[in-house]
Amino acid sequence: MGSGGGEGADGEVKPGGVLQGRYELGRVLGRGNFGRVHAARDLRTGRSVAVKVLSKDKVVRAGMMEQIKREIAVMKRVSHPNIVELHEVMATRSTIYLALELVRGGELFARIVRTGRVKEDAARRYFRQLISAVDFCHARGVFHRDLKPENLLIDEEGNLKVVDFGLSALADHARGDGLLHTLCGTPGYVAPEVFRNKGYDGAKADIWSCGVILYVLLAGSLPFPEDNIAAMFKKMSRGDYRCPPWLSTEARRLIPKLLDPNPDSRITIAELVEMPWFKKASVARPVVANAAAAETPAKDGGGDKDEPPETLNAFHLISLSAGFDLSPLFDVEGGSSSSSARGGGGHHHRDGGGGMRFATREPASGVVSRLEEVAARGGGRVRVTKSGARGVRFEGEGRGGPKGRLAVAADIFSVAPSVLVVDVKKDGGDTLEYRSFCSDQLRPALKDIVWAADPAAPAATAVV
Repeated sequence: MGSGGGEGADGEVKPGGVLQGRYELGRVLGRGNFGRVHAARDLRTGRSVAVKVLSKDKVVRAGMMEQIKREIAVMKRVSHPNIVELHEVMATRSTIYLALELVRGGELFARIVRTGRVKEDAARRYFRQLISAVDFCHARGVFHRDLKPENLLIDEEGNLKVVDFGLSALADHARGDGLLHTLCGTPGYVAPEVFRNKGYDGAKADIWSCGVILYVLLAGSLPFPEDNIAAMFKKMSRGDYRCPPWLSTEARRLIPKLLDPNPDSRITIAELVEMPWFKKASVARPVVANAAAAETPAKDGGGDKDEPPETLNAFHLISLSAGFDLSPLFDVEGGSSSSSARGGGGHHHRDGGGGMRFATREPASGVVSRLEEVAARGGGRVRVTKSGARGVRFEGEGRGGPKGRLAVAADIFSVAPSVLVVDVKKDGGDTLEYRSFCSDQLRPALKDIVWAADPAAPAATAVV
């Protein structure tokens, strides 16, 4: 694979070089055991990205190749506003390159260290976004297993982004007993049942870690602050911690349900989202990364209104055709073949839910406004979690059905200066609920902007 300018004798692209004609590498943002992370610019779109550069030799010597493959496979499954997006994976003979969403606001951990505990309204907003991301992962059989403030980034608009899926597991990694058995994670955030080495439920272990993160946000310290792991495990097993006096009554009622040493009685996400503290309306936003972002409050989930729609290329055209599904080519280690292949890296699970696709001469801003109106007219059934010229994402309110809350992604592509294609697909939840949402809400709201190639044909025939 070619790399463009700046390539060293070992095939590695250096700062200032161009990676495979696509990404111009900039300054080093950080270094790790197996490589480094660069700021970079996508030459096709002009957007800023982060490129993770991993030495194949170092990864192989450390026996970490399977872990890297697993991380890539997992990130291909999870496309969510509060999870850092994997745009692309590339390689030379000596190096692996991961092009990732660039998050400029730094770690949540640094925010806590700098300012101490976080006000409850701000903590609630971070926590809701964390739970939304974790719930999304669990619905797709993904368990993070290393949730901690160091693995939670804050973007320029103050939104939380989950990173580092290197220790994650998939549901099919469970043994015959249905449990995971690998002892992993960060002491202080690991659930007590993981230490017992008798197997554990990945979802319940993640919920414990979320509980520790909430405690740290509200208290400014760990609930079990022991240097000795054995002593810490004893405190965890007894639920031996104290809530600070400044916590609200509702927070004091919630934290013990999250930090329940018994995983069988520990609160589930479906129960958590119904708790009064979680549902309480927030009046304050967390401090954002810069003053400019503070002056322009963002919708929950973010989205760039000024970024143009993605241009539809040959890969998109093939993947949008029902007869030419390339998704198996993009799956790693048995990942779901329901993930649609998009050359740039966005992936949404169709899960047999069918699709709604149409062409329109309406500008992207008009399409987005129509889509946002669907949520506004829905009587609280759905909310917009991400909105921009490249598309809109909806998520159902409440606990949802057995398959979780409904999630619908509407991606907008440009095929000509005055023609767009809108591709709607189910991103989570129940198929029947998704079809009902499309037929009862989306189609009626969008039918007058659908462009039919045959002027004599009714507009609705362009919706498939």
